Amino acid sequence: MDTPEINPEQLLEISGDYWKACALHAGVKLDIFTTIGEKRRTDVEIAQKLNLDKRAVTTFLNALTAMSLLKKTGDIYSNTRSSKSFLSKDSQDYIGYFIMHHHHLVESWSQLDQAVKTGKPIRASASQKDKGQRKNFNMGMFNLARGLAPRLSNQINISNRQHLIDLGGGPGTYAVYFCLKNHRLKATVYDLPSTQPYAKKIIEKFGLSDRIDFIGGNYLEDGIQGTYDVALLSNILHAEGHENCQMIINKTVAVLEPGGLVVVHDFILDNTMDGPLFPALFSLNMLLGTNAGQSYSEEQIMGMLESAGLKKIERHPFQGPFTSSIITGIVG
Repeated sequence: MDTPEINPEQLLEISGDYWKACALHAGVKLDIFTTIGEKRRTDVEIAQKLNLDKRAVTTFLNALTAMSLLKKTGDIYSNTRSSKSFLSKDSQDYIGYFIMHHHHLVESWSQLDQAVKTGKPIRASASQKDKGQRKNFNMGMFNLARGLAPRLSNQINISNRQHLIDLGGGPGTYAVYFCLKNHRLKATVYDLPSTQPYAKKIIEKFGLSDRIDFIGGNYLEDGIQGTYDVALLSNILHAEGHENCQMIINKTVAVLEPGGLVVVHDFILDNTMDGPLFPALFSLNMLLGTNAGQSYSEEQIMGMLESAGLKKIERHPFQGPFTSSIITGIVG
């Protein structure tokens, strides 16, 4: 199939798309949408409540309105249904933490040329960032997983399984939804100790403290304790090079019972490695933030599972956000 040609107007649109991203980031960072909430407010009210410059606020609110993030009637602004649901901290569907995580990535993306020149990451890993950025990352992962985890738990049937290990499970969202779906299931979240406070809070929120525990550790450096019959590796392989990925999978298989199930969920590339778009761009994001991370192809992931001795390896007909997919294998 021929590659479609892009005209100058489309090139300039791509070039300037960061304007919209930065406006959204600023709106979330300044709490514009939370401040408006269910009410209708003037630019003067918003400026006063947030201690912002009046002229700048008016210009900013008009731009957010042009982006369909606010509604304007006369000189009064209100949230759209979407902004009230997803951009106000008062909503249970708030995704602002993930948006702020994107905000913290902007600086490194602006230096992509340097990463391509040197092959070295530009930014520090999430675990090395300050407390605020770690919170945005961990709660951002909750934002993302909260919409995806119910679909993932419905897609993969583990009704006959007893104990799930969620490797690199962060705030524990996937463990929560798999346990909600499977009432006899217990789960263990394995991640860095700095993640435990976020996981504890979310597990308690869903009333699952008696069925989900947390083990603090580094799966690259430490052993994995316990015995399980199902393992979830969701969005962790892309952070590592091929050698470390194989080691993670081997360690996982070592703690699974015979017949145990490994579930890999990640942004999976075509075998040609040049699409789909999001996994290809995400490989650049890993270039900017890791020493060897990348998106992997179906062929590569299946090869790693096969090398670890897994059988019945298959890709499931699942299409998650950002072109995420599922590949599973059984311990032989």
